[in-house]
Amino acid sequence: MPRVTGIVKPHEAFPGVARLDRAVNGWTNRRALGSLADAALSRLSTAADHSVLWAGTALGIAATGRLGREAALRGYGSLLVSSLLANVVGKTVFGGERPSLEPLPLWRRLADPPTSPSFPSGHSASAAAFVTGVAVEWPTLGLALAPLAGAVMYSRLHTGSHWFSDVAAGAALGAGVALVGRALVPGGAERGPDVPAGPPAVVPALDDGVGLFVVVNPAAGSGRLLKEDPLVALREGLPRAVVHVLSEDDDLRRLYDDAAADGARALGISGGDGTVATAAAAARAHDLPLAVFPGGTLNHFARAADLTSMGATVAAVRTGSGVTIDVADLEVDGDDGPPRTVLNTFSAGVYPELVTEREKHEHRLGKWPAAVLAAARVLRRAHRVRMAVDGHEGEYWSLFAGVNRYYPQSLAPVERRRLDDGVLDVRTARAERRASRLRTFLEVAAGDTGTRLARRVPGVRRHLVVDATAVPSLELRFPARGAVVGPDGPDGGPSSGAASAPPVVLAHDGETLALDGAAGAGPVTVRLTMRHGAVRLYAPSDPTAG
Repeated sequence: MPRVTGIVKPHEAFPGVARLDRAVNGWTNRRALGSLADAALSRLSTAADHSVLWAGTALGIAATGRLGREAALRGYGSLLVSSLLANVVGKTVFGGERPSLEPLPLWRRLADPPTSPSFPSGHSASAAAFVTGVAVEWPTLGLALAPLAGAVMYSRLHTGSHWFSDVAAGAALGAGVALVGRALVPGGAERGPDVPAGPPAVVPALDDGVGLFVVVNPAAGSGRLLKEDPLVALREGLPRAVVHVLSEDDDLRRLYDDAAADGARALGISGGDGTVATAAAAARAHDLPLAVFPGGTLNHFARAADLTSMGATVAAVRTGSGVTIDVADLEVDGDDGPPRTVLNTFSAGVYPELVTEREKHEHRLGKWPAAVLAAARVLRRAHRVRMAVDGHEGEYWSLFAGVNRYYPQSLAPVERRRLDDGVLDVRTARAERRASRLRTFLEVAAGDTGTRLARRVPGVRRHLVVDATAVPSLELRFPARGAVVGPDGPDGGPSSGAASAPPVVLAHDGETLALDGAAGAGPVTVRLTMRHGAVRLYAPSDPTAG
């Protein structure tokens, strides 16, 4: 074998390393694992050539959903950097001879033995970088892949391709690159189960439910195949709570007002997010804690508060465990009565349709593919909405405002990780730019990771149509109804087939509000204001206890 030189040869610079390498090489050469194992390790080593093994693994991981895509992207990105450092920089600087193949049986040698410099092992660097990168985003999967990475590294010893020091240095390089990458580009890891949704709140412990008034909406959760019966859960867990089953003739807010007047110590609700918002408004008005029993179809708010079952809420009520959460006030010009309480989201434009269409397919396709499909279908028929957003007038495909920060960073986010951020998370998709409909679709298709990266590149950032800001309040002004709006032409402006705009529909917490659609009606101003720490909620305040 030809002697490959470098600036510093590890075996010559460190005699102790050379002795260790020779000892390990002799041990592996004598190690008999059997013909099947020998063949398997040779095939595995060959499969890892040019990172083909890890590219295929990354594609499989990415197909599992958002978390898989983030793990695959970080793993493969770490692999690319470590491979460059190992194969281009490391081998050029250090070089070194590979072990002699003479003591090795012919059937254990690779069909095409490598002849490049030995130090460090590029295969080991790539394996360690990929698996460590995956583990940064998805620890369980990273742990599951660790034996595969270890087998690739050992295969380089078993086939006589590398010294032990080559493999050890490559593994250290790969893992180090992934960990440095984590520090430089923080990941999207979710709030863990041991972190409460908000700061602790003082709420009374209502053993057996004494002093709790609960309204159960029997129509909620009709779309769930498997659901807990709230009446059974309340009867068994909080038998002395006052429970009212909502009927069509009931005024939900009046029920709560009457209960507060009769001395209720807490208000409860089992229903969808719309009825939960009404209960939260009553709890705020009477300065009473709120108990939310997840009886709706989707339970967005309950999931964000770690209330994943009836039993979780029952336990919080009985033990007096609570957190303080944010809400927002929604005010509409000409709308009599107090401001509406918004718990989750407020939107105008196509956002509600995007969410509805995505949720039809996400259980079958996964959230990201479902979001892309929804964007393709909804944006094709979308109408632009003319409005001024905090004084900046323009045309928009969509506006979304979340109470607290939502993830992913796209036009149609899915979830939030805390309920006490104190900000409104605003996403807008502008419709004035050329081919804005196509650009909006491409940004949705890029996903969370692609969007974050695009926003960091100045040359790309200025071409994006989806903006994201965090603000304490938001003011929207809609012009007089009857404005001319139609599908955008090639340049993103109105086409010749433009027509009167349909009525603007606002959505909040699953409820809708249509602004006056009559031609000639005056402009309407809508305000959304963050109310930090406005509601005390029964929820796990110390999930690590017990």
